Amino acid sequence: MTAIVVTGLGIISSIGNSAEENRESLIKSRAGISKNNNFYSRYSTLLPFGEIKKSTAQLMEELNANEKGVTRTSLLALHSIQEAIEDSKLTLNQISSSDTALIGASTVGGMCLTDQLFIDATTASKGSEYLSSYDCASVMLYLQNRYKMKGIVNTINTACSSSSNAIMCGARLIKSGLVKRAIVGGSDSLSKFSINGFNALHILSSDICRPFDANRSGLNLGEGAAFLILEKEEDCKGKKVYAKLSGYANTNDSFHPSSLSEDGQGPFLAMTQAIESASLDASSISFINAHGTATENNDEVESVAMRRIFEKVPAFASTKSYTGHTLGAAGAIESIFSVFNIINQEVYSSLNYTSPIEKTGLVPNLNYRKTSVQHVMSNSFGFGGNCSSLIFSKH
Repeated sequence: MTAIVVTGLGIISSIGNSAEENRESLIKSRAGISKNNNFYSRYSTLLPFGEIKKSTAQLMEELNANEKGVTRTSLLALHSIQEAIEDSKLTLNQISSSDTALIGASTVGGMCLTDQLFIDATTASKGSEYLSSYDCASVMLYLQNRYKMKGIVNTINTACSSSSNAIMCGARLIKSGLVKRAIVGGSDSLSKFSINGFNALHILSSDICRPFDANRSGLNLGEGAAFLILEKEEDCKGKKVYAKLSGYANTNDSFHPSSLSEDGQGPFLAMTQAIESASLDASSISFINAHGTATENNDEVESVAMRRIFEKVPAFASTKSYTGHTLGAAGAIESIFSVFNIINQEVYSSLNYTSPIEKTGLVPNLNYRKTSVQHVMSNSFGFGGNCSSLIFSKH
């Protein structure tokens, strides 16, 4: 069976503007969660966020992106996809070829400019340049046009599991023989629209988030983008290969629009089926990049599911304690962190933890350390019970 490998990485988040900068922050246990500076809202001065410090104007200038209607979400996507393409040394002909797929994800998309669109709709006689950007697929359509792509282009929105599912979809397209390579990932920016929505659910913390801690009080929203280049192993002779995407699964908890069931059936099935698809035993997993949102429901349920699967739960951590929850970009960002684990033989600490959840007693990894890492599981669980697990393995 065709092995799917990772040959390129690109990322921007609150802890770095490149893959190298992100890894350096992870090694130094340096979080990027602080007060918001790039836009004003009622809550931006009250709550902490994982904000990228580059302004939208800076991104436009650096990326030479002056198209009408371009949004911050699209700019973050362009920033990270450029790095991934350069890293993989893809040519312009390969990118635009019909055998290259672009599968991306976003939950916010052009909704980051909801206020501007509303103002334009009520005051501008000729409409708004941001109307087309409001489409769910606008970010990937922007990248498609920018790179003159002729292959399969798709956008996935399954909430917080979106970009994990984009990675999964790209791998399946390659395995089915429909494409030779896939550019996969996701992008989301901070916006009043998403902040107000999450605040209405009462799951935003006024403090820095504390994943898997008994005293956790909610999540911190973040922003970012990440893309990976996936190719068939046989097409990569003489080319740099970071890791193998050895397993994946998507399931549904079928319990509640915004909560997971107490027994963690959706996460349990996603993790077990991913392990089976990689032809591994549970004991083979070296490290878990947990979904770990620091909300009351998620962390307990994910812990319960891990206890159900593993006789001895492997080392695990939530890197959302560094970046905040980047929504549709989270799965891709954390997949790159998982690849870092493998290529550098290291694991990162889960920040701000002090005491275990009483029901499970699990303690996340608390210190950066070098260790043997063969297989890393990355979990992403979204609203609507959409649960995805990916497994990256040493190549």
